[in-house]
Amino acid sequence: MSERSLPLAAAAAAPAAPRERGTALLRSLTPLLAEWLPRQRWFAGKGRPPGDLTLVSATELLPVPGTDGTAANADGGIDPAPAGLLHLLVRTRSGPSAADRTVDCYQLLLGVRAVLPPDLAPAHIGTPAAGPLRGRTVYEALHDPRLAGVLLERLRSPGRLGPLRFTHRASGAVIPADLPARLLTAEQSNSSVVYGSSHILKLFRRVGHGVNPDLELPLALARHGCDRVPAPTAWFEAEPETGRSPGLTLGVLQPFLPGSGDGWQLALRTLTARADFTGAAHGLGRATAEVHAGLASALPTTVLRRPQLLRLAESMTERLNHAVGAVTALRPYRDGLREAYGALADLARRGQTRLAQRIHGDLHLGQALHTPADDRWTLIDFEGEPARPLAERRRAQPVVRDVAGMLRSFDYAACHPRGSRATCDDDGWAQDWAAANRAAYCEGYAAVSGTDPREDAALLRAFETDKAVYEVLYEARHRPAWLPVPMSAVRRLAAAPADRR
Repeated sequence: MSERSLPLAAAAAAPAAPRERGTALLRSLTPLLAEWLPRQRWFAGKGRPPGDLTLVSATELLPVPGTDGTAANADGGIDPAPAGLLHLLVRTRSGPSAADRTVDCYQLLLGVRAVLPPDLAPAHIGTPAAGPLRGRTVYEALHDPRLAGVLLERLRSPGRLGPLRFTHRASGAVIPADLPARLLTAEQSNSSVVYGSSHILKLFRRVGHGVNPDLELPLALARHGCDRVPAPTAWFEAEPETGRSPGLTLGVLQPFLPGSGDGWQLALRTLTARADFTGAAHGLGRATAEVHAGLASALPTTVLRRPQLLRLAESMTERLNHAVGAVTALRPYRDGLREAYGALADLARRGQTRLAQRIHGDLHLGQALHTPADDRWTLIDFEGEPARPLAERRRAQPVVRDVAGMLRSFDYAACHPRGSRATCDDDGWAQDWAAANRAAYCEGYAAVSGTDPREDAALLRAFETDKAVYEVLYEARHRPAWLPVPMSAVRRLAAAPADRR
């Protein structure tokens, strides 16, 4: 029996921490989490403390060592630095008033040791002054390869541990044991751990009731034979708090694609070399159309009629008005941008309809992986925009929303090297690069779907405008040096004549 499998067996036999102990545990951790949470990339409450913290559930995935700081190891000796692994779901409530209060639920994975080794210093959270973990060092567990390995061991064995449920997609699925774990450090709204060269586990940090689209959609595509998306191998969820509410998707294990790179980095390398990218863009358009076709076959579709299209135009206008109030640079372009939404409303008033289906929801070059060995594109990260409510992300929408997101991504890549300058309109070659790849992507999409997205000009322009307005607001708040990138698109979109066909 391996050193890793022994404590896992103990964890599987141990019950979840009693509610009372979990509440006392969270109470002792609250001062530490109040400082640590706002510094995390995935924490939604930027600029404000997390507010009240309440416990949803607490589970010992690996029992916390005894208070004497020692525990038996696999050889029956004493391990001077044993580690425990706690899984917490906590709810935050914050806001200036009851009317403005936001409620979020976060998944935390905490390691506990008597002494933290130097190589784990960046993961340090703090030392509770009271409570069950008094005097122990608490840290972000995913930085610890041994504790990250415990998650893989749990996923290898379907079943339950307290409120947590671990599931395999296929009966008899084989997940290798003892794979080395590596936490990806790139900025993202969740956390990802790569195991060896065969699997990657995505852990959702901000979780909500209901099936996460990043599990739901790849599962549906796998069942219908679409191989443009890695099929989930295993996943884990939390049981609902009440019998009436759905559970929470916590993490999904999928095949890892070694040797592949994301489209964003590939595009930037191409721009640096001033090389052609249109073949890759055409292939990416084909891949997108195949995924859309698979989703339309696997899941229900609907028709957007006058009320739905008018509401869509109205919600876009509301987002524009909010952004104009927050970012003064948008004000000169408000009327021109509103023309795009007016053209969409005109379609509705004339009785036109549009098909809607499940889509990716946050498609851009960084959500596509390219494998050079077979020149193949794969789409990933079907979670949608994490800041939006889960119910909204699971709503059927026109496919051109995904197309608009990718078209904006080509513009972002073209402007990226000049993102800190006053404008990104001064490099004609880069702008021609973006235009050529936007066209190639749409042509690749049409080669599979039979319909060029540019033919629905009013709807495409409305979604592209809505995306650019969102980008302006985001960059103004988080990366002011990048604001010229979406503002370049705003100037173009505001000046474009509205297509009201």
